[in-house]
Amino acid sequence: MKTRIFLALLPLLAAACSTDPVSYFPAKGAAGVNPDTHLVLTFPSAPALGEAGFIRIFDARTGACVDSLDLSLPAGLTESRTYGPECDYAAVPYDYSRDFIPTNKNTLPGTPSGTAEPTPRDMQLTIIGGFTDGFRFHPVIIHDNVATIYPHNNLLEYGRDYYVTIDPGVLVCEGFRGVKKGAWKFSTKAEGPADTRHLTVAADGSGDFNTVQGALDAVPDFCKDTTWITVAAGDYEEIVYARNKTNVVISGAGMDATKVHYANNEVFNPHPLLVKTNEWPGTFPSRRAAFALDNCDDIVLRDLCIATDLYGQAEGLLLHGERIGLYRVRIIGSGDALQANGTIYMQDSELIGDGDTILGRGTLFALHSKFYNHGGPFSWVRNVKPAHGDVFVECHFEGQPGRPADYGRTNKNGRTTYPDAEFVVIDCTTRHFNPLGWSAIGEKSATMLECGTRDADTGLPADVSQRHKYSRQLDPKRDAALIAQYKNPAWVLAGWTPSQSF
Repeated sequence: MKTRIFLALLPLLAAACSTDPVSYFPAKGAAGVNPDTHLVLTFPSAPALGEAGFIRIFDARTGACVDSLDLSLPAGLTESRTYGPECDYAAVPYDYSRDFIPTNKNTLPGTPSGTAEPTPRDMQLTIIGGFTDGFRFHPVIIHDNVATIYPHNNLLEYGRDYYVTIDPGVLVCEGFRGVKKGAWKFSTKAEGPADTRHLTVAADGSGDFNTVQGALDAVPDFCKDTTWITVAAGDYEEIVYARNKTNVVISGAGMDATKVHYANNEVFNPHPLLVKTNEWPGTFPSRRAAFALDNCDDIVLRDLCIATDLYGQAEGLLLHGERIGLYRVRIIGSGDALQANGTIYMQDSELIGDGDTILGRGTLFALHSKFYNHGGPFSWVRNVKPAHGDVFVECHFEGQPGRPADYGRTNKNGRTTYPDAEFVVIDCTTRHFNPLGWSAIGEKSATMLECGTRDADTGLPADVSQRHKYSRQLDPKRDAALIAQYKNPAWVLAGWTPSQSF
């Protein structure tokens, strides 16, 4: 009898001894997985990332290797590069035209565009949003006991079976010896979303896409119909870069509920050695932002937080396009936290950054929004007439105790001191603020105007007696017509009247 009981218990004991302490996402044997999924492993304790070995994804039917991540390659640069005098702005405007959308499947990452040289392939490199020059990225990101694996974008397909292998030593945690062939299988959805104009994103895989980038990739270039992308509450750690998208509304679940972020900056993803960015219209696109809309028109972002997790020249949000609206959006960046090129409308939003919090060649109209930095200039506005610069109506500006902020500067920068620069403040409040108002104005011709500023704590009119000599205080009676014009978004934004009810 004892022998029979022992034999009956053997399968249970074997199962207990072989139980994998790691939780897998997608689950082993999962079906209906979105092709843009990340691979997530949850360990019983914090794992460490190894310095060598491979993570591979195979087509289960053919045995072909679909994707390979080489952990011996560093993720990206960690120190600033030195640029020589031959590095200059592109002599011809950057060409955004394309006959097809390049991906990691049909184009070698690092393939140059514009007048750039090839991006070296000595670090992790992936094509995002069709930008062939590629982005440096982290193949694995670990937070506490969770390791998230980032396959190269756009390599998995609908209607396929896959399995994942992880070499021993790639992730180091007691009892984990990697993942062998066939141990972690999953299959993707049979086909894409049925309604291509209404897309959903959910990090847990319950939507049409797991990532914001996946949804944007599904929008055709220059689409005339409106595409509605709904992003569920959750944490989306990814670089987002979209090019040539039009008529898109991206809605989160609230700036405290939906967060899109990544550790990106000018050091990690620098501009090419021979080509500068961010100064003249038509120059080479920047790769340093956490979230970038490049050559995109008629876009709405609402009810979400967008952030970069690094310091330096690091945009949370970089915009290049016309008629882009931000509603209840929190943007967190460092220097140049928001780069605004084109015509941008911002309402009931927040911007948090370091010096030069707002950079851009375009026009920004902000209403009922709050701006915070860690002391120093809020802007380095670079508009050229007839375009307006930055206009703020009923907004709030705040530095830090002992580190007062100011509206901005237009220092000499290479060839110019921005004689057309415009920064207008109407009926705003300030806290921890420099009595000069502007730290530097390079030219008398700049349009630096202020009216009705109040102290945020007392509610009393701010002391403007020490404002910069090139700035001007508007008189509510004498300048009533001009003030009314600046309060009109259409007058500032080249005739565009953005909705105030999104």
